[in-house]
Amino acid sequence: MENFEDDDLEWHKVPVKIDESRNYVKALHVAGKKLCLIKEGDVLSVTSSRCPHAGADLTKGWCEEGKLVCPFHRHRFNLESGKGDEPQHNFIRIYPLKKEDGDFYVGIKKSLWNKIFG
Repeated sequence: MENFEDDDLEWHKVPVKIDESRNYVKALHVAGKKLCLIKEGDVLSVTSSRCPHAGADLTKGWCEEGKLVCPFHRHRFNLESGKGDEPQHNFIRIYPLKKEDGDFYVGIKKSLWNKIFG
């Protein structure tokens, strides 16, 4: 997972209710981005939604052993670090997620424009 200073992030409220009772992989639209929301066991994760290998939609994938599996070529990505399995030499972005007062928020890195003028 990338380490961000809190000043580098803008926190965006997740616009849908997150189901914490079951496992799933689904699309999440936040701040004009399509992300991938994953619930596996006790862990909620938010990742980028496109596979860096061939651009497949990871929201159509599934989880195995703490890894998100691409539905197209079966590339596997660690849900904590975003790193692909050894021979892949690729990664997906992991977005920080926090819960405050019953609502979830996704941390998205500020654009250069927002850092300068925000």
